[in-house]
Amino acid sequence: MAAGQFRISPGVALALQAEHPTVVLESTVISHGLPFPDNYDIARQCETAIRDEGVVPATVGVINGVLRVGLTDAEIHLLATHEGVRKVSRRDLGIVLARGEHGGTTVAATMIAAHKAGIAVFTTGGIGGVHRGDAGDVSADLQELGRTPVVVVCAGAKSILDLPRTLEYLETMGVPVLGLRTDTFPAFYASSSGLPVDQRVESVDEAAAVIQAHWRLGLRTGVVLAVPPPVELALAPEALETAVRSAVDAAEQEGISGKALTPFLLERISVLTEGRSKAVNLALLEQNARTAARLAVVLAQKDEP
Repeated sequence: MAAGQFRISPGVALALQAEHPTVVLESTVISHGLPFPDNYDIARQCETAIRDEGVVPATVGVINGVLRVGLTDAEIHLLATHEGVRKVSRRDLGIVLARGEHGGTTVAATMIAAHKAGIAVFTTGGIGGVHRGDAGDVSADLQELGRTPVVVVCAGAKSILDLPRTLEYLETMGVPVLGLRTDTFPAFYASSSGLPVDQRVESVDEAAAVIQAHWRLGLRTGVVLAVPPPVELALAPEALETAVRSAVDAAEQEGISGKALTPFLLERISVLTEGRSKAVNLALLEQNARTAARLAVVLAQKDEP
């Protein structure tokens, strides 16, 4: 990647130089995950939540063909409102950089940017995974977790996915899945999928100890820290599964696939749950941001990976 195609904002650069705790945030939730103004508002709220913990936020995105770590308010607003923003994963980075396009970065692309910048903690809503059915649709997020040493704080994987196969894939890639005060893997909108995590941890301090032990062994994979959504907003698993199945059936009937599938399913689930799923989504995004910031503070007090 040419030097001019990758930039760290001055504020983030100063924080890194001073070894100040820093957290990255992805931008597909801004460009493709939520409608305006919810997308812009939650992006700013997550950055504020991180700052409230004494940590520097660094939202990642592609602006005019430059992969940027640390976006301005104007750049976040652009990604939230511009119609031509591309959804950018690992395979798309070279394309959007060469063409000078705008892009919202997925978990995979954001992990690449975070690692290149030297930032080890990343907050998001939910990771991608193995899609339901037999099409072999596997998110690039899972392979990125298998080769990039960044801890991803999330509410598990999106409920629209095949969660058992997603966890099996992470196991194959050697990615530890930790549950913060939970024995089971969250299902994004629901507190539990009923599937066990690799290890329950009671605090970010305990999580940091596991993460550092993993990396000190030279195991250069990512780590998932799964945080259940706020219990007062979480959907009942049975009602959620009914909505997911209905949304999946609708997507099949309308021939929706590829990059258009996840936004379609999330919007349909929001309609089916009368907006409750969106409320959970917004709440867990902010909660995850705060958790990631607290984890970054602890990790900054320990040895670098």
